[in-house]
Amino acid sequence: MVWLAVTVSFLVFAVVAWLAMFPGARDEAGGRAGRMLQRGSAFIERLRRRASQQTRESGQELRTKSAGYARRVSRSKYFLIAAAVMVIVPVSLILGLRQKVILDGGTDPVPVATSSQIRELLEGENLVPPEPPPPEVFVEAERELAQLSPSARLSIAAPEEIVSADRRWEQIDRDFRQRVLAIYKVMEGRGIKMVLVEGFRSAKRQAELAAAGKATRAGAGQSCHQYGLAVDSAPIRNGKLQWDMNDPWTRDAYHLYGQLAQEAGLEWGGSWRSIKDYVHLEQKDRCRAARRAAGAG
Repeated sequence: MVWLAVTVSFLVFAVVAWLAMFPGARDEAGGRAGRMLQRGSAFIERLRRRASQQTRESGQELRTKSAGYARRVSRSKYFLIAAAVMVIVPVSLILGLRQKVILDGGTDPVPVATSSQIRELLEGENLVPPEPPPPEVFVEAERELAQLSPSARLSIAAPEEIVSADRRWEQIDRDFRQRVLAIYKVMEGRGIKMVLVEGFRSAKRQAELAAAGKATRAGAGQSCHQYGLAVDSAPIRNGKLQWDMNDPWTRDAYHLYGQLAQEAGLEWGGSWRSIKDYVHLEQKDRCRAARRAAGAG
């Protein structure tokens, strides 16, 4: 590296000395350098002008194409408006007035109601409870449930102690009763008949169920059933109460039940996180007030 530096330094010194000693050579070198700078400047200017011209041409081409597109859109504006209407209007009607939806993987669509149907029923005449099924329906349901294994019961939406449950509609709060009956009526209009499995529940029965770990974690005074503000219901098909959540028809029926409960201002046990109680409906805000008034928290 040292010898290279020495060689370069010597050559630079020789060139500088040559230019200093011979004015003619210095003038010739300066002239050549000037001409090279001029040619370089001219070349750069040509590149600049060419780029500027291409930019103008591209802008003009873009404006021409844009104007062409605008003219075509203007000529076709009525067609475009009609096409937009044909797409938007049907979609809006379907979303606004839909009457069927497939819920949670069901094979057949279960029709759902709009909240206006619930509201119209609640604002209309006093709704009358439906005729209950024969007692044998509840006896058979309890017998079948008793034969299930613990693992099989995980997919079952049924309560416990069905036969001895209180199913008297007059024991249920009137406003809450009307909301539940409105749900029943809408579901019956969709081909799904609901049956009241349990309504009012005494403090004694509540304590017994909680102690046995059956269907509830709430102790005496804690359940909305004891204030007439909760019910357990089940769909009936072919004369049998339906509990199996693995069955598409049953699952869709309970999800419709839950959707209508929300529209009626009620809480559905199927939406709970800690425990799924698909048969259960309650009027939560009024139940809390009733518990506070009773000193039950």
